[in-house]
Amino acid sequence: QVQLVESGGGLVQAGGSLRLSCAASGRTFSSYVMGWFRQAPGKEREFVTAISWIGSNTYYADSVKGRFTISRDNAKNTVYLQMNSLKPEDTAVYYCAASGKSYPLPERSYEYDYWGQGTQVTVSS
Repeated sequence: QVQLVESGGGLVQAGGSLRLSCAASGRTFSSYVMGWFRQAPGKEREFVTAISWIGSNTYYADSVKGRFTISRDNAKNTVYLQMNSLKPEDTAVYYCAASGKSYPLPERSYEYDYWGQGTQVTVSS
């Protein structure tokens, strides 16, 4: 069992920044890949980014490249998502997730085994 809890969401104006955190507890292993997904109202859940706990390999969706950065702090069992230059289309519920895969970095929701409850990010015009 792995428990994931997201935090850091909120309301921000376009062009602003937010940093999301995902704290893991319970069964936590460094071999787990951690990822971020998001889901806007009326849309399917989409992949945002992923990071390997071993080697710090990362992968980003084209829509967030150059604006979002995923990072990790193994000592705190926490993954972060730094979001800069936010746009209204970034508005969604953001979820962190853990996957047993290592390579290639998974980008499909069904490849992830554990999920957080989500945190709302709203970007106003």
